[in-house]
Amino acid sequence: MTVETDEPGWEVDPDDEWGVAVIATVGRQLKLRREAVGMRAADFGVAVGYGEDLVYKVEGGKRIPRQEYLDRADEVLGAGGLIAAAWEDVKKVRYPKKVRELGKLEAKAVEIGVYECNIIAGLLQTPEHARVLMEARQPPYSPDGLERMVAARMARQSVFERDPAPSMHFVLEEAPLRRRVGRTMVWRRQLERLLEVGRLHHVTLQVMPTNTDAHPGLDGRIELLKFEDGSAVGRSEGAFNGRPITDPKQLRIVELRYGTIRAQALSPRESLAFIEQLLGET
Repeated sequence: MTVETDEPGWEVDPDDEWGVAVIATVGRQLKLRREAVGMRAADFGVAVGYGEDLVYKVEGGKRIPRQEYLDRADEVLGAGGLIAAAWEDVKKVRYPKKVRELGKLEAKAVEIGVYECNIIAGLLQTPEHARVLMEARQPPYSPDGLERMVAARMARQSVFERDPAPSMHFVLEEAPLRRRVGRTMVWRRQLERLLEVGRLHHVTLQVMPTNTDAHPGLDGRIELLKFEDGSAVGRSEGAFNGRPITDPKQLRIVELRYGTIRAQALSPRESLAFIEQLLGET
């Protein structure tokens, strides 16, 4: 079997205590199973199709294995599904801690409201669009880090598949919609994705025209998550420096800001028609 040049995993964040513990446990289990069958790390690497260095990193808890690595290891070591089953734990910590925490909140929310002023909201981005945006980051991500961040952003979009589905509201500024991020087809596919999502029964998508009066969102992004027990979490870059907000008085301010923005934006029907018009301009 040819050894792949792409290492099938991501570096472990040393500040992510839970992630470190999970990956260390999985690594030890892999090492014990390999040694139990009397297979050297180099031979095991050849058998699964990856380098010996990667084998040591995974077993030492320094590298987060991907699902295909665990599946191949399970087959080679005759583990009867025990190693492959470790993916259920690994997949919970495969993304950066901050992204995981946001994803958990979105997964529990019954209502999600987002206003974006400079980009298309991450929950609405296509993989290609997200990749181009992240490639422009300074300082740049490593190739491995870039793949991890794109995958993490796409994983958050599973919120659209929840049953029952949350009520979701998005307000996007006109300027980012006109910015042709990536090649023309990348931009077109992103607009098509917005139309797909905007037509879902539980999603409201609105566009804020550039030619409009000042509004409360001009100083930054706003996010508002509401939960079944009546609690909520908000973020507002302008008023509260983007930190999480749970205080009822501060949440009312965020809700007022977001409500004003929604009222000033184009209606959902007008917004979809506007995006269709942009598509027609290509």
